[in-house]
Amino acid sequence: MLDKVKHVFLVLSGKGGVGKSAISTQLALALKVSGFKVGILDVDLCGPSVPYLLNLEDKNVYQSSEGWVPVYTDSEQMLAVMSIGFLLKSRNDGVIWRGPKKTGMIKEFLNDVVWGDIDYLIIDTPPGTSDEHITVMENLKDIKCDGAIIVTTPQAVSVDDVLREITFCRKTGIPIIGIIENMSGFVCPTCSECTNIFSSGGGIALSEMVKVPFLAKLPIDPAIGKLADKGESILITLPNSQVAQVFRKLVEELTKSKEA
Repeated sequence: MLDKVKHVFLVLSGKGGVGKSAISTQLALALKVSGFKVGILDVDLCGPSVPYLLNLEDKNVYQSSEGWVPVYTDSEQMLAVMSIGFLLKSRNDGVIWRGPKKTGMIKEFLNDVVWGDIDYLIIDTPPGTSDEHITVMENLKDIKCDGAIIVTTPQAVSVDDVLREITFCRKTGIPIIGIIENMSGFVCPTCSECTNIFSSGGGIALSEMVKVPFLAKLPIDPAIGKLADKGESILITLPNSQVAQVFRKLVEELTKSKEA
């Protein structure tokens, strides 16, 4: 099912709560706005937040003769989404599964979803270096995976955990595209000045330590938080914001090397 997918990106982090799903969804929306056909696969089975972030919680997936048909965010079918969240009766339902059942579900998502001919597939993963990551990589071994986008926050405790994720990538042969430092400062809603309410520079220091590119710093912007469950691209709703500028440059960076 992945034969027609041109490029595959993994969004990884060794730390929970760093904003992987928010970055995954906004990156997918930004690629869509840029004219690409995109898919997003949510393999965070215990915390599937992608349907919520894209305002798709009332949607259902179904099986055709070819396999699972993903949910589309638009009538033009430019953004396809698959998540276990679509199979749960309620957002409050927990997925209480042991490893083998989780592994089987991820294999189904990777092998039996009818993605069709899409330009980019973004795989949003759970935190840590768990069975889910290994299952993803085992099923992608015959497909060219462009690499992993590593997400951290500036604090030292986050950087330490994310360093373990980078070690995991190198041991398992996952190429690393670069590092994003999320929650890097707070944008004042009144004056738009960015203040470092946590620490600063953890992502840059990590990129220098492990010798991988540093992709972007994403600040906390209250205006972005209000869009969290609306499924709208920041490039459309707040095109002049700092966050929109970062995602615009990120899309340019990720796509220029693929088109070369």
